[in-house]
Amino acid sequence: MNKDFLSPIKETALAHLVLHSPLCLGNKIKIHSNQNGFPELDDVKIAIFGVQEDRNSENNFGCGEDLHFVRRKIYELFPGDWHTEIADIGNIAKGDKVSDTYFAVSEVITSLLKKNIIPIIIGGGQDITYVNYRAYDSLEQSVNITAVDSRFDLGNIDDELTSQSYLSKIIMQEPNNLFNYCNVGYQTYFNSQEAIQLLDSLFFDAYRLGNAKELENIEPAFRNADIVSIDLGAVRQSEAPANNNASPNGFYGEEICAISRYAGLSDKVSSFGIYEYNSKLDNNHQTANLIAQMIWYFIEGVNYRVKDYPFSGKENYQKFTVMLEDDDPLVFYKSNKTGRWWIEINILSDNKYKRHALIPCTFKDYTEATKQIIPERWYKAMQKMM
Repeated sequence: MNKDFLSPIKETALAHLVLHSPLCLGNKIKIHSNQNGFPELDDVKIAIFGVQEDRNSENNFGCGEDLHFVRRKIYELFPGDWHTEIADIGNIAKGDKVSDTYFAVSEVITSLLKKNIIPIIIGGGQDITYVNYRAYDSLEQSVNITAVDSRFDLGNIDDELTSQSYLSKIIMQEPNNLFNYCNVGYQTYFNSQEAIQLLDSLFFDAYRLGNAKELENIEPAFRNADIVSIDLGAVRQSEAPANNNASPNGFYGEEICAISRYAGLSDKVSSFGIYEYNSKLDNNHQTANLIAQMIWYFIEGVNYRVKDYPFSGKENYQKFTVMLEDDDPLVFYKSNKTGRWWIEINILSDNKYKRHALIPCTFKDYTEATKQIIPERWYKAMQKMM
């Protein structure tokens, strides 16, 4: 990793640590500081870093600044009964050009992924999601993205890369390593019917806000993700005011924290980003406080991963076969450890989509299959593999 891309944490964030318990999180994690230098990452499982880039964030100039407010709130929290080593490796500053910032972010994420370290990205516009996605190119695998967002961020095909057009760039630009995109919490009045129909025609998944608030419906979306990207605009303005695109409707604080924990619990999620924080609009640092708690819940989830996906051994699962009247049978697996469910997709052993052959699902999907209703997750996955 090129450590020159990352600047140390501001002393103002570290100075607050003397006011807090030696047991608080800030005194338990490795921090990139002027005094101690860049931390050793040999045993680190999670690395937090900030991105101070706002030039391609639509209508939210200033996002990515003053990330020390978020860090102060993270550092003062107490860790759970955790075994995971955590580091805060600093910030990536604005480059001379936006492309310079993107290059640095991609290099840092790629380096962390190759070390099996989960990056937590804070600050900057959601266009950084595209950069995060491109960092997986070196892994030569297809990727699933789950975005918590009130908008699809498709933009127009000719638009430059921005926080509201990054998805079209992911879909259209080569190399195309995207297997599935899932939106959680979209609000219909922010998205054209053409955009909604396009996602459906691509066999992507999308959950309207009302459906997503029934959290058990959306858990499989995070269990199936490699990248989780959260736009703070998906959280209602009264809960997270520090976003110029905030809306009166959205997720409550406890809901977005539960979602963050789902992301952490997923054995598959290998990067996690929270974007569009604008400190200029943050009344009493309320949003910084919420972001800190979202990160806490994500880390909590990582610490409680049980490695039940992919298979750790079929003896740890119950197999259920559902016979269909006019089609091949559907095969479901239920984990004895967690009670979580998967549908199996039968594909050739050399198929490039082999890692997607088990589709996370719910008990409801199984019960509907017993009524001869084919789960939509299975249908969409099959269409993408054909």
